[in-house]
Amino acid sequence: MKVIMTTKIDPASMNILGKLVENFGFKETERVFDGNPVYSRENTLILTTNDEMIYYDNLDAEIERQLGERPEIIVFASRHSSKQKLPALTTHVTGNWGEAVYGGKDGSLAVAHPAAMKLALLKMNELNDLGWTVCYEATHHGPSELDVPSLFIEIGSSEEEWRNERAGEIIAETIVHVLKNYEKAKFPVAIGIGGGHYAPKQTKRVLETDIAFSHIAPKYVHPVDRQLLLRAIEKTYGGVDAIYVDWKGSRGETRQMARSLAEELGLEFIRD
Repeated sequence: MKVIMTTKIDPASMNILGKLVENFGFKETERVFDGNPVYSRENTLILTTNDEMIYYDNLDAEIERQLGERPEIIVFASRHSSKQKLPALTTHVTGNWGEAVYGGKDGSLAVAHPAAMKLALLKMNELNDLGWTVCYEATHHGPSELDVPSLFIEIGSSEEEWRNERAGEIIAETIVHVLKNYEKAKFPVAIGIGGGHYAPKQTKRVLETDIAFSHIAPKYVHPVDRQLLLRAIEKTYGGVDAIYVDWKGSRGETRQMARSLAEELGLEFIRD
């Protein structure tokens, strides 16, 4: 079972839900989750909760408790907020490199699915006729306590964009594409170190080469603890082939630690 997660309090999430039902044949069932109708299509369910999804730790276990089956993957259909109100289509995995300010637990990372995020990025870029930014975001916010792979796919970054009909269509089509293809997609995978929150160099690499990224630790969270970087590798579905460093966008101790860890683990070291 694959799950698309939405929330009633998020206008972007409801926008995307509407487009999934309208354009992709999801039908309301008699089942409920958190008191809300469950929509179904083939082996995929759309679930809706009543609060912010970033605080929904152990969601996979709660889905199993309410519906009797644990999901294989969870795609969170969400809004993205920023002070700059940058019109954007984004994807990322969740977790906290340090203190948990917006959900999850301190120093805890969710399970990344790099192939799913790469497919999302490529599809959003292909469909983007809005002229908006398409990018990864670095790993940030909750939920971090999930035992199955998950990813956020988002509309950013203000009320105007969240309710944009075309943006809803793009994200809905992207989610359907990801869930149809992620199981057979194979790419070399890297942990990302350095750069800004919107990971411009990592995004460029993904759009132009065959690489896919797992967790991304931007410069503002450096220095990164070695054990946490090891945990990011462990929390990558399908394993990791390389550690990638945005050299100028990283602090010295973190980039040197990343290099030595790559050598120790026999991973490719990519300096950009």
